Amino acid sequence: MASSAAQRIVIENCAIATVDAGDTEYASGHVVIAGNRIESVGAGRAPADLENVVRRIDASGHLATPGLVNTHHHFYQWITRGLATDHNLFNWLVALYPTWARIDEQMCYSAAQGSLGMMARGGVTAAMDHHYVHPHGSGDLSGAIIRAAAETGVRFTLARGSMDRSEKDGGLPPDFAVETLDGALAATEETVRKHHDASFDAMTQVAVAPCSPFSVSTELLRQGAELARGLGVRLHTHGSETVEEEKFCHELFGMGPTDYFESTGWLGEDVWMAHCVHMTDSDIEAFARTRTGVAHCPSSNARLAAGIARVPDMLKAGVPVGLGVDGTASNESGELHTELRNALLINRLGPHREAALTARQALRLGTYGGAEVLGRAGQIGSLEPGKLADLVLWKLDTLAHASIADPVTALVFGAAAPVTASFVNGRQIVEDNRLLTVDEDAIARSTREEAQRLARIAAQG
Repeated sequence: MASSAAQRIVIENCAIATVDAGDTEYASGHVVIAGNRIESVGAGRAPADLENVVRRIDASGHLATPGLVNTHHHFYQWITRGLATDHNLFNWLVALYPTWARIDEQMCYSAAQGSLGMMARGGVTAAMDHHYVHPHGSGDLSGAIIRAAAETGVRFTLARGSMDRSEKDGGLPPDFAVETLDGALAATEETVRKHHDASFDAMTQVAVAPCSPFSVSTELLRQGAELARGLGVRLHTHGSETVEEEKFCHELFGMGPTDYFESTGWLGEDVWMAHCVHMTDSDIEAFARTRTGVAHCPSSNARLAAGIARVPDMLKAGVPVGLGVDGTASNESGELHTELRNALLINRLGPHREAALTARQALRLGTYGGAEVLGRAGQIGSLEPGKLADLVLWKLDTLAHASIADPVTALVFGAAAPVTASFVNGRQIVEDNRLLTVDEDAIARSTREEAQRLARIAAQG
């Protein structure tokens, strides 16, 4: 907890959606930040006799929520947006792997800056990156990504990815873009030992993350799971994203993706998987039984025509579910707050129709659900005393939202709401929709230059 001498920031006069266990809300309330923790949340104004108050914010016309938590992304794709726009997943990968296989450290750093900056401007306070492309001689890609996150000021999980099944082994990536089994395991362990922070208020954590069933060997999955559990970190991969993946698993392994994952040690409360679109009842039961988490990526699933994930059925069964942007080569906006709306709307196209998700369920997916999936629900994801001060003030009194009486409905159903202030660990990183920690105009120039440089290199073969 924050010490009694901690400097305090008082936020008052705003609607508050705490997303706590009881979905407590206040029509007009206050939040007190002390140091890097939430000290109090409640109705009305904050106590007048608080000591060490360094700032008071009149948040009239705003909704305060927990910061958004992104549970799946590929930052490097920021510099390959707008390509292969009419492809399904496998054809999209075949089209883009030859370009991705030529990324280097500076490209990854610049792309991470772009991805993180766009998310932070849109209310993300905790992000993750599943980086699995490590071309030979490309430099310290993990270090570059972590450095960009630290500079942006976003709480961050690096899912250190890997691939060892290339074209010569029946996989999709070029041969020079994959690692050996031993090389991938050694590099992953080094990254965990160097960068993972297990403390309560950690700003950087690392997960073990072989890419997918069709780009890694069974041994990399099995030994990756053993490595993660030996080091005490989480596990992440792609699962059940497309019908083509399901067919691949049946043909190669004689079973579907979920059964294959279970056979390699990849179900459990320390595991979360991206997409999980094509899940049978027994698959969902297995995820619920083992508390395996899901990163739901509605926009990417639509962009690549993967299908509609059974999110209402997962939630009913007790599967932990969060939201993910996915790589920005399959979600060109790179914003998580739009996923609140898309998760709700797309799931209503499924069999549950208008009963699929509510606005408050969508907000929970993007906050507490994401924190649960990342293994950090005890620290972030809701506005409660003792939790870390990761929160967002959404401006809802402008033309775009002012006539919607319910602020949560306005946030989820309405246009993308401006972020007046975003705090991470008690530090403000966004003010009036602009980043405070980095120069976003310089990042825009850098990402354009790196995208052009990568395109030139790829064109040269």
